This record gives sequence, C-alpha cells and structure tokens, in this order.
Amino acid sequence: MSRYPIDKIIQILGEGRLPGSSVASVCRKYGITQATYYRWKKKYGGIGADEARRLKVLEEENMRLKRLLAEKELELQVLRDIVKKTFDKGREAQVGSGVT
Repeated sequence: MSRYPIDKIIQILGEGRLPGSSVASVCRKYGITQATYYRWKKKYGGIGADEARRLKVLEEENMRLKRLLAEKELELQVLRDIVKKTFDKGREAQVGSGVT
C-alpha cells in the first residue's frame, strides 16, 4: 500500500513532467525511488485523479473477491477431504464385515 494517496501520486507525476524539472529531483523531494516513480507512471500516467481513484476502488474490490474465492475453495477442499475419509471408513467397515 502506498503512503501517498492517488491524488498526490498524480500530482507527483505531473511535477515530473514540468519543463525544467527532473525525475530525480522530484523523487528526492518526495522521498521515493525512481523505480517507484516509473511504476506509478506506468500505472497512473495517462489517467486523471478521478479515474485513478476508481481504479483503486476496483483493485481493492478485486482483491476482496479473490480472497473470498480462495476461502470458498479452501472450504470445499476441506469438505471433500471429510467426505473422502467418511467414504473410505465406510468401505473399510464393509470389507471388514464381509460385505462387498
């Protein structure tokens, strides 16, 4: 998670595009690396603040949905394991009693 809100990131990227401004000086000013600047530029470079906020909301929702899906998959796997164990025990009981 970034320590800068989306609005600030857009502002920082804008400062980096100003004539007479260098990416290195902007990075020093805000205490970020050039790699971070260029990662932000790749992600947010061509969009406005409103679009960037919307993107962030969608990314958060996507993460939440992925987490929910992973939890459901885990629950299903546990249930499958329980059913398999129960089925195997039932089979063992039938074999032990001579029923096939």
